[in-house]
Amino acid sequence: MDLNGHSAIVTGGGSGLGEATARMFAAKGMKVAIWDLNLEGAKRVAGEIGGVAIQCDVVSADGAEAAIEQTRAAIGTARVLVSCAGIGPARTIVSRQGEPMPLEAFAKVVEVNVIGTFNCLRLAAADMSKAEPLDGGERGVIVNTASVAAFEGQIGQAAYGASKGGVVGLMVPAMRELGRHGIRVMTIAPGYIQTPLMDLVPPDFQENLKSSQIFPRTRFGRAEEYAQLCVTICENQMLNGDTIRLDAGTRMPPR
Repeated sequence: MDLNGHSAIVTGGGSGLGEATARMFAAKGMKVAIWDLNLEGAKRVAGEIGGVAIQCDVVSADGAEAAIEQTRAAIGTARVLVSCAGIGPARTIVSRQGEPMPLEAFAKVVEVNVIGTFNCLRLAAADMSKAEPLDGGERGVIVNTASVAAFEGQIGQAAYGASKGGVVGLMVPAMRELGRHGIRVMTIAPGYIQTPLMDLVPPDFQENLKSSQIFPRTRFGRAEEYAQLCVTICENQMLNGDTIRLDAGTRMPPR
C-alpha cells in the first residue's frame, strides 16, 4: 500500500510507540486519527502532526464506535489501524505473604490488552471492508502489538504474558477471516524499548536487561524502529498473518 493520502488510526497514539507511529505515518503523507484515553496527550501529538485527537477507552464498545464515526467524519475511512493501547502492571500470582492475585487485577489487563485490541480491530475491519479496493484488491492493514512476554513472560507477568499471548492468538483467525475483504493482519512483539517508562528503571538494572539481547547489546530498541516496522508492514503486501519480534534476539530471563 502506498500510504500517501490515506488515513490511519493509532490507538495509544498520545505517547510511546503509538506517538512514534503516528508521527511517522504523518511524515509519509497519511491523515492520522490519534485515539487515546489521555486526551491531552492525543491533542499534543495531533497538533504537532496535523492529525485528529479522539478520546477513546478501547474496551468500551460505545466509545470505540463513536471514535470510528468521528474518525470517518474527520479524515475518511481508515485504511490502517495500529493498536498500541495497552497496560502491563507487574504482579505475582501469589504474594510473599501468601495472598493470591486479585482476580480483577488479572481481568483488567486481559480486558485492556485483548478485548481492547479486538474491539478496535472489529470496528476498523468493518469500515475497511466497505472501502473501495486498492491495487491488488487490498482494502486495509491492521497491526496489533504483542510483546516478547507472550512467549517468555517473566515472574510477575502472568496477566501481561497471558494477555499478549491472546493478542498473538487473535492474529491468525482474524487474518483468515479478513483476507476475503482484502485486509491484512500482522502482529509486532517488541522486546525492550527505550521509553519514558524505561528511563525510570535504575541504570544498573537497565544494563542487566541489555545483556539478555544478542545484538545490539549496548542499547534498547527505539520507538521509531517500531514505527518504521509498521510502515514496512503496510507497504509490503506479502506480509500477512505473522508475528515479528522486534527484540534484538532477546530471550527474556525468568526475572
